[in-house]
Amino acid sequence: MNHTVQEVKLKNGASGLLINVPGATVMSFQFQFRAGNRYVKHKDIYETAHIMEHMAFGANAGFKSEHEYEAEFTKNGAYHNAYTSDLSMVYVADCADFEWERILKLQQLAICQPRFNEEELEAEKGNVKSELTGFLNNHNRVLWPKIQQLLGEDTLTFWQRLQTIHNVTLADIKEHYRRTHTAHNMRFVISGKLHGRRSEIIRQLESWELKSGERFAVPRDELSSGNPTLIRRKEASNLTFGLSLMVPREISDEESDAMDALDHILTGTMHSRIYGAARQKGLAYHVFSDTSAGFHDSSWDFGGQVNLDTAKPLFDIIVREIQAVLDGKITEKELDAAKSYALGRHQMGAQTVAQISNFYTNRYFADGVVKDYNRAPQDIMKITRDLMKTTAESFIAHNTWVLAGVSSGDKEHITDLSEKLEPLFQGS
Repeated sequence: MNHTVQEVKLKNGASGLLINVPGATVMSFQFQFRAGNRYVKHKDIYETAHIMEHMAFGANAGFKSEHEYEAEFTKNGAYHNAYTSDLSMVYVADCADFEWERILKLQQLAICQPRFNEEELEAEKGNVKSELTGFLNNHNRVLWPKIQQLLGEDTLTFWQRLQTIHNVTLADIKEHYRRTHTAHNMRFVISGKLHGRRSEIIRQLESWELKSGERFAVPRDELSSGNPTLIRRKEASNLTFGLSLMVPREISDEESDAMDALDHILTGTMHSRIYGAARQKGLAYHVFSDTSAGFHDSSWDFGGQVNLDTAKPLFDIIVREIQAVLDGKITEKELDAAKSYALGRHQMGAQTVAQISNFYTNRYFADGVVKDYNRAPQDIMKITRDLMKTTAESFIAHNTWVLAGVSSGDKEHITDLSEKLEPLFQGS
């Protein structure tokens, strides 16, 4: 879908993107604050941000309860939600074009005029407890926060987070809201048919009742390699594993594009070098790899599930193919295929207003960069085998990594798999 993007900086200190999608029948709204778990006042009340997010659509200046607000918000089919991460709290909504003004005003009530109360706090404590307890039954949910900890990130596991719920008071919720929900700490992306509406949207947003505040800095952790770790679960009949490699910098956009293509070559399809080979030999149903650029650190992650008796041959393939990348053994045919796939996915990724919005939000909310949608095909075509190799080498050279898993097996099993990986780093 064709669209144009305008960045606006409001008089109250907030910034955002207005994305005009001519002819769109839907409006999409996203509002982000650096108000996630890392910004809670202290760890004893770690779940404050999460619980506050659950209370986001509760009582406010216009409605006495979540049920009343929900009934009004959704009466014409509109959708709303919110989510919390380590860094962010994000409010999202989609609605039919004809009711965009009504929905924007309802969002203003929830974001700017909440009326937090004890009854809803106790209810949402129970809901958060149920949510996190459910996560403990998901081995991936259990695994990756532990990997973050092993590398040195100052976060809690879901089990540890559960222990903090009862400590959170209504005063904690109100304090977190006052400190984080400020104009300078807000970013937004609004997408839809905006022709003739921009001025009114800006006028409304500049009237929101938010204090000035500040845009919080992103915390920085000192990372180091962790020991191979097994989270033992007697019901886990196979191994859910995660391998994470870190570099202490934000990789560039060009490096990120190159690693996306490399991850596709390694694990992206049924004929990929690692995943495809594992499927062909009957070793594992699914294996993935992914590269993420962070503010201060970037990660190259591998993971999946594998039967205990086929884990070692799977890791032989992983080591073999990473070493092949370091040796420069990527063919032009593989690179061309990865580029073709990326171009297709890029074009398919703009079929709806929400998809267009999501193309911009992650990067804009992170560091204020406005990605150029129309330039993306050119950037994809510039990817080279050399850049794949040198970026992968930087992850290996820094030698900050950890392997962890969830299974009913013995600790020696994960240690043996970690030892298979160690030769990759011996020259670093």
